[in-house]
Amino acid sequence: MKNSGIEWIGEIPEDWKVIRNKYVMHKDKSLITKYNNEDILSLTMNGVIKRNLDAGGKMPSSFNGYQKINKGNLLLCLFDIDVTPRCVGIIQNNGITSPAYSQFILTDNNDVRFYYYYYLVTDNKKALVHLSKNLRHSLTEEQFGNLDTIRPPLDQQRAIADFLDKKCADIDKLSVQIQKESEALQEYRKSVITKAVTKGLDDNVPMKDSGIEWIGKIPETWKLEKIKFLASKMTRGTAPDYTQKHITRVVNQATFSKGFFDTTNLKYSKKLANDSRGLLQKGDILIASTGGGVLGKVYYFNEIEEYVADSHVTIVRPIPSKLKSRFGYYFYSTLFEVFNGMMSQGSTNQIELQLFDLANSYLPLPNIHIQQKIVNYLDNKTFQIDKIISQKQHQLSLLSDYKNSLIFEYVTGKKQLSSNGGAK
Repeated sequence: MKNSGIEWIGEIPEDWKVIRNKYVMHKDKSLITKYNNEDILSLTMNGVIKRNLDAGGKMPSSFNGYQKINKGNLLLCLFDIDVTPRCVGIIQNNGITSPAYSQFILTDNNDVRFYYYYYLVTDNKKALVHLSKNLRHSLTEEQFGNLDTIRPPLDQQRAIADFLDKKCADIDKLSVQIQKESEALQEYRKSVITKAVTKGLDDNVPMKDSGIEWIGKIPETWKLEKIKFLASKMTRGTAPDYTQKHITRVVNQATFSKGFFDTTNLKYSKKLANDSRGLLQKGDILIASTGGGVLGKVYYFNEIEEYVADSHVTIVRPIPSKLKSRFGYYFYSTLFEVFNGMMSQGSTNQIELQLFDLANSYLPLPNIHIQQKIVNYLDNKTFQIDKIISQKQHQLSLLSDYKNSLIFEYVTGKKQLSSNGGAK
């Protein structure tokens, strides 16, 4: 082994070379003048894939001026390296993509798959971030070309790429299976909650039609009540003031949209006269009322410290004698799709869950004692399911770490292949 001179790599095999990127690959940028129904390709966590133009999302006014990209080349994102989820991919099909991306063609004595894995490692480690010299953490194609990289002999590049192709495919197959199991458990969790809060725990009680299509039949002794008659407080939070001394903890959608109380990016606001509107207390139900993919996410607030919710969060504070907070939380946590029907364009031109519509939504409501029995059952049942889901997520994390470690060790020569292409 010898020192590569590249800090994040360290030592490499003695017969490997250290050269600049521009001697391994060269950029190719050819822009189209007029869009002619070519496939639009995007660089994603799942590779360079064809974009579904009917799926919505941000769309340019025209694809004129996009660049041609060709199967077998390397596609890199050299801007916003610190925050872009995936900065490298192999182009699998001809098409066009944003001119902001950089297409590179490998020279004849180099394997594109080896350098895909190599730059996958740099992407996972964000090893190029400290080399970018501007606020957007970007590199020009010329700057990238002048960076040092490593070059094993071509036969070793191919052997390493073949080995990693197989090993990564096996890991990905197992990861997909575990992810499906996790998603099935999440669907099962949701169905358990939905059944309990709309049908109760006794399958033998007489039922009646609720008059609400998605709820269907409910137990005969249950009532339908609007949430506004079951809550002592129902309001959007307070617009925070971050300009002066920050003394009040602020809860926004991101604080709870992942299903747990995330304080890693907690913000603090100046204490305002109207803080009492957004001030939270234990047992409040929090609903994300704006925010794209998190809109409609629900959280049971169980903290003892002082927090204030911001204006993107709706606070529902149940009246204890009428509605158990956790019963209300479980009911609303199943309503993500139903919330879509309550959404409309707000004053800021973004889609919002309107307070009026939420206030006038109905809950199927048993008496307070049955509510408590259902809460006890769901607390126990969801704890068991969540424990298994957590184990599945831990398995996925371990597989991801193993895959990343495997790629790093072989593309940097820390581990080498035997003469028959297997791991030593």
